[in-house]
Amino acid sequence: MGGRRGSRTQRKHFKESRENVWKRPKTDSSSDPNNPNSNNTAWQPFATQNPSFDEYYKEQGLVSPEEWDAFMDMLRKPLPAAFRINSTSQFCDDIRSLLENDFMKSLQAEANEGSDLEPIKPLPWYPDNLGWQSNFSRMQIRKNQTLERFHEFLKLETEIGNISRQEAVSMVPPLFLDVHPDHFVLDMCAAPGSKTFQLLEIIHHSAKEGSLPDGMVLANDLDVQRCNLLIHQTKRMCTANLIVTNHEGQHFPGCRSHKNISNGSETTNKLEPSINQLLFDRVLCDVPCSGDGTLRKAPDIWRKWNGGMGNGLHCLQIHIAMRGLSLLKVGGRMVYSTCSMNPVENEAVVAEILRRCGGSVELVDVSNQLPQLIRRPGLRKWKVRDKGVWLASYQDVRKFRRNGIVPSMFPSGRNYMDPTDNSQKSENVENGNSEDVAQPDDPVSSSDNLEEEVSDLPLERCMRIVPHDQNTGAFFIAVLHKVSPLAAILDKSVSAQQNLSTKNDELHEKWSDQVTEEINGLESSSADGTDEKVEEVASEADGKISEVASEADEKISEVALETNLVGDGPDGVALETNSVAAQAPADKKIDSAKAGEKRKLQIQGKWRGVDPVLFFKDEAIINSIKTFYGIDESFPFSGHLVCRNSETNHVKRIYYVSKSVKDVLELNFRVGQQLKITSVGLKIFERQSSKEGTSAPCAFRISSEGLPVILPYITKQILYASPADFKHLLQYKTIKFADFVDAEFGQKAANLMLGCCVIVLREGGKTSSDFVQLDTSTIAIGCWKGRASVSVMVTAIDCQELLERLSARMETEKGTLAQEISGEPDEKQDMSGENINLNGGTQC
Repeated sequence: MGGRRGSRTQRKHFKESRENVWKRPKTDSSSDPNNPNSNNTAWQPFATQNPSFDEYYKEQGLVSPEEWDAFMDMLRKPLPAAFRINSTSQFCDDIRSLLENDFMKSLQAEANEGSDLEPIKPLPWYPDNLGWQSNFSRMQIRKNQTLERFHEFLKLETEIGNISRQEAVSMVPPLFLDVHPDHFVLDMCAAPGSKTFQLLEIIHHSAKEGSLPDGMVLANDLDVQRCNLLIHQTKRMCTANLIVTNHEGQHFPGCRSHKNISNGSETTNKLEPSINQLLFDRVLCDVPCSGDGTLRKAPDIWRKWNGGMGNGLHCLQIHIAMRGLSLLKVGGRMVYSTCSMNPVENEAVVAEILRRCGGSVELVDVSNQLPQLIRRPGLRKWKVRDKGVWLASYQDVRKFRRNGIVPSMFPSGRNYMDPTDNSQKSENVENGNSEDVAQPDDPVSSSDNLEEEVSDLPLERCMRIVPHDQNTGAFFIAVLHKVSPLAAILDKSVSAQQNLSTKNDELHEKWSDQVTEEINGLESSSADGTDEKVEEVASEADGKISEVASEADEKISEVALETNLVGDGPDGVALETNSVAAQAPADKKIDSAKAGEKRKLQIQGKWRGVDPVLFFKDEAIINSIKTFYGIDESFPFSGHLVCRNSETNHVKRIYYVSKSVKDVLELNFRVGQQLKITSVGLKIFERQSSKEGTSAPCAFRISSEGLPVILPYITKQILYASPADFKHLLQYKTIKFADFVDAEFGQKAANLMLGCCVIVLREGGKTSSDFVQLDTSTIAIGCWKGRASVSVMVTAIDCQELLERLSARMETEKGTLAQEISGEPDEKQDMSGENINLNGGTQC
């Protein structure tokens, strides 16, 4: 057949796209509630009521009847904006001081004068005044100069990465994870990335100053487009300790390796590998949910909400949570969270996790942590709503609905079964749930005739955050601690080991019999000197027997290692989610001629639509970079550089990864590229593509993101500028050598080699010859030294932010410096005609 072979992606029909809820069509006759036939196109606010919602949560007893009205009134109000200061930012203290001493006090003063403005305020439960909340309408921002200035400040700092906008309750789960700088952390459903950013802040903030953390964060999401959003969010963090992957959370690959295997695209490691399986110290399991806790910021949910929304996600949530626990190290901690108020998505999932794991996992009581965060205990009893019918237990579920409503949705988790349903009985016995099966006389009796079930698990240790307690959204959080390997998986592994041991004995016996027959056949004919042949066959046979034995032993050890890497399915069936065959890309081909041999490791870069991740090993380029910038030998280069292009001559960007990420990448190579990596590492070098750049001694410049990592190790192409010259560079972007205020600095700039250079802001009062100690507080920018001038290689918004921060610091320190400096300051006139105090610098 001719034509294209289906290579084009199927296009979506735009006419059938999602309804635009913000714009009503002109033909919508419902826009006027008083006239059904009216074509009035005036915008109407979203409906903020739903009788089904009221009935559902009143029946669940989510809040007491006395506070129901307050609960509903708060749900109908817009959600206040919240944001978090990046604790690892150079300007963290400056930004916090500006919020506390400028914006908060100014707005408080206006409120005291009778204005209806609410001042911004720190979230009382967030540590170190780094979380803030504001509650202004757009109309108020347009009418008030202080608010307008505050709004512009927020936009600028968010774009830079010094501030992250995030819903207040969304900040809570990472705080209960208890993350340390050496922890391997998995964020299973990470997009859009605000919690991932928060986790990265924690491991960097706790790490030793001037060094990268020993831990790392692996952020995963199912949707490719959401992964791109995740990458955009975390890019502002500028970290070498992050990997972003694109997998289904419930099928996240459990990379495990038993041999130090290498192929052509790997780094050859003579030593034992640092890690043999990908397990995590902390897991954040913020699962997909119905999202009715976000009604205040997504009012469209009001008209879409129904009582069955949570039922459809229940099993998926259990899958993902069980997979997270299987990837968690013994002694590790997992936080399960949702932005839903539905107990079927919350307590029911946690209860099922605890039942499946037996005593291997415990629910942690964290009621003494973050005491200023108002939270409520989890529910121990609830009902399930299905097709307009209330169900108090699984006994009430009609037979034709038992595929959609499962026992784990109910507080007890018991599987009431009809004695005449033999298929269901056999299935439950196979799944090991026979002890939980009750056999009532009337399997479909009304819930009015049954006592409401109450869970015997300590679900009160879960946390519920409700909107009217602290003017937030709603959220659910449960903290789980893994005290031992999962019991169900251990049983499976013991059985598998026994089966493999039996097969090992059978194979050994088979080979022994075959070898005996061959030797006997050779001994029966002694014409051709068969003694040598007998020895040869015997030797070969011994080798084959030992090979079979070692392969069987390897499989046994593989099953043993799998004890932490297998999760149970929704019906109690174990999921072998980390098999290589399940994770291999669709276009992988197997050579039938080599089917009997060991499986070939997958070549890097075969994931469809994803650039390969390769260790960068071009010594010529690496040495040219080292020589040009005078990078100290103590900087760890070997094995820490990666690229996304297999052709070295066409590599445009080189990324730097921490040791923890390097170990994970090496493990990923050894297991055949099971991880589908969409982003990794920190961009540290970038090829200069301009005409002048191609003639420079070094083709690669230092990127702005990677400069803080490598700055302390640079000994060449680095200059120390006075505050005046540094400010001029940010203002004018390009300055000729002769136009610098400090003539000595201008001469030194002219003596640099053509190409990228680094300009460091030196402390006021010091000359360009004085030694400057470089640390995390040092302010530096990347520049390009041309034939006659120096040009900054920093974005306009970065320049603007740096100028504002420097100006604020200079104003703060002006009075102090004036007292310390004797005599009149040395003043020179800058190019704009303003007087610049050369000694009025800022502390680096």
